[in-house]
Amino acid sequence: MTRDDHPAEGSAERLVGATADGEDSAVEAALRPKDLTEFIGQTKVREQLDLVLRAARARGATADHVLLSGAPGLGKTTLSMIIAAEMGAPIRITSGPAIQHAGDLAAILSSLTEGEVLFLDEIHRMSRPAEEMLYMAMEDFRVDVIVGKGPGATAIPLELPPFTLVGATTRAGLLPPPLRDRFGFTAHMEFYEPAELERVVHRSARLLDVAIDAEGAAEIAGRSRGTPRIANRLLRRVRDYAQVRADGVITKEVAARALAVYEVDDRGLDRLDRAVLDALLRLFGGGPVGLSTLAVAVGEERETVEEVAEPFLVREGLLARTPRGRIATPAAWVHMGLTPPQPPPAAGPGQPGLFGS
Repeated sequence: MTRDDHPAEGSAERLVGATADGEDSAVEAALRPKDLTEFIGQTKVREQLDLVLRAARARGATADHVLLSGAPGLGKTTLSMIIAAEMGAPIRITSGPAIQHAGDLAAILSSLTEGEVLFLDEIHRMSRPAEEMLYMAMEDFRVDVIVGKGPGATAIPLELPPFTLVGATTRAGLLPPPLRDRFGFTAHMEFYEPAELERVVHRSARLLDVAIDAEGAAEIAGRSRGTPRIANRLLRRVRDYAQVRADGVITKEVAARALAVYEVDDRGLDRLDRAVLDALLRLFGGGPVGLSTLAVAVGEERETVEEVAEPFLVREGLLARTPRGRIATPAAWVHMGLTPPQPPPAAGPGQPGLFGS
């Protein structure tokens, strides 16, 4: 099993982590939009998917197989459920890591009903034998079940009812081309703009019966790292603060005080993000510094720094990866309230250079 097979430890426990925990899954079920008209953001994806589903319904056929890629927390699972609802079909949910043998996949496929939607999360983590079986199932709606072992083994063809596979992945580059090519519709989910996240926060607050004003929603949205799942999680924590230490109404001031308690700053950085930047700036003068050295300096595993903290810092333009190591950008110095060190003055006319010339 490779390092990519599991999220780095501790990523799920972060308030600004995009991985869903048990509480998130339960709340998301209540907050999920039920159709495309309720789904906020991803305008191009919604428009394209609406055309695919309308055309399939008009033909009286099952929808094409759909591949959704993008970072965690952007709505891939929600869209799969909307696809099933729009097609008036049941949905079966499983994940790549749960399918380790071709027999596991054959058991699922053989129990599908006509038109059913099969949602396969983290499809890139499926085993190779199951993946090869999926090729034939997607293209010909047929699988070959192997009975027996050795020279006496026999392949028995099993016809499948037409179904729609919805695959979701956070690492589209790990999907082999033969599998990617079998999807009729492929969409990449983008990070949300602050205005879109404000709409998400207002909608969730209404469903959770939380009083919030426009500035309070904007404050939460601005710290949500472009991810609806994080916006909803921050909303619940700010709601708790507002109920205990305020009058129950979320304003800009209440949201700012609440998120300061939870150590989420105005750009969405949390304790781990700031620890990485602080070590890079104060201990190593802004870099370059190796990843392992930086991880030791912040007391975290190398994988945690690389997979949990770095992606957002790079996306925000606060950290850069170079062949010589990690370096801080000028924006990182400004955000941390520090002054970058001044370069040594260049040798003037008549002054000796490095080699006395």
